[in-house]
Amino acid sequence: MAELIDRPQYLNQLIENKDVDLVKIVTGIRRCGKSSLLDLFHRYLIETGVPEENIIHMNMESLQYRKLTGYIDFYDYISRNVSRQGKTYLIFDELQAVEHWEKAVESFRLDFDVDIYITGSNAYLLSTEFSTLLSGRYVEIKVLPLSFKEFLTFYEFAPEITVEEKFQKYLQFGGMPILREYRFNEARSNQALEGIYSTVILRDILQRNNQVDQNTLHKIILFLCSNLGSITSPNSIGNVLYDEGDIRKGKRKNVAGKTVDKYVSMLRSAFVFYSVGRYDVKGKQLLKTLGKNYIVDLGFRNMLLGYRDADRGHILENIVFLELIRRDYRVYIGKVGETEVDFVAEKPDDKLYIQVTESMQTPETRERELRPLRMIADNYEKIILSMDRSYINSYDGIKSLNVIDWLLS
Repeated sequence: MAELIDRPQYLNQLIENKDVDLVKIVTGIRRCGKSSLLDLFHRYLIETGVPEENIIHMNMESLQYRKLTGYIDFYDYISRNVSRQGKTYLIFDELQAVEHWEKAVESFRLDFDVDIYITGSNAYLLSTEFSTLLSGRYVEIKVLPLSFKEFLTFYEFAPEITVEEKFQKYLQFGGMPILREYRFNEARSNQALEGIYSTVILRDILQRNNQVDQNTLHKIILFLCSNLGSITSPNSIGNVLYDEGDIRKGKRKNVAGKTVDKYVSMLRSAFVFYSVGRYDVKGKQLLKTLGKNYIVDLGFRNMLLGYRDADRGHILENIVFLELIRRDYRVYIGKVGETEVDFVAEKPDDKLYIQVTESMQTPETRERELRPLRMIADNYEKIILSMDRSYINSYDGIKSLNVIDWLLS
């Protein structure tokens, strides 16, 4: 087993759910650390006294299980191997490789004394037939690539390197754990990211959706990467591709919108992009139209478009979005009258309004960023995050924080 680096935020979620009668489902893009997390959990079980024979840990993409493609064979295999003494911990990696696996899993729950942990690299794992069968009997643990805080523990830096320089590396390379092995070698890192990207596209999207045109899919991905955090609609993306001659179906342009919508939803299912809806802050309702899309990891964006620093504001916005998700917020884009707040982040007992900008130095930017927050009448916390390090940390009660400090807080 390769050296495992602890990811306490996720491991603790597994530990807190241990022996609770729910199937634990760990989801996230390929290679973001799900299997390592299960290895860490396996190690935790051993350290807390669970005998090795009471743990069945299988990666279903390994050829040693190639005959277990259907749920009956899978069920029979486990029933032969489950421990007759005490609880057995069943840990299954990439379970989407087994057809109708959910029937077997439901049966394990009924027939044996087991605690079940599953990973999968696409949201089809939680598709309708599964949710129906296990309705309310599973908990989903969403794993993301490394946060900036985790990034600092994964990599070793020379003592003289400033936190700003480390952050610059994070913006450039992103947080896929595998890149640690290349120690910021750009060419090797890009090769690794390309490999992951191709696997996600081929295995988690094209294999499941045979009518997909790979070229169109790739163009949509490039478009979304170039427009992170910009308001887009499937129709507007469709029109851009249509004008470039990529989508031509009949005379009407709007067919393209449907195609784009379908492709974006596949990218969401493979955890490549996250779509965020808009919320009318004054009318307190979700709006049907126009959202934004953020990428799961900036390394992929830089691998596809080349690393350029031009669009720093949207890149920071993408990082803040992912951090809010990690912190268990539900995130929306806020519409306040004619203006927008970058993020409305909600928890059952908490709400934040956040603006993200590269700098607040000029009066125009300051005014633009503060205006929507000033228009919100409630008393929840309002924050502006930027790269500035300034002695002014509040404007009329609106907090102004350095984004790096906020990520590390």
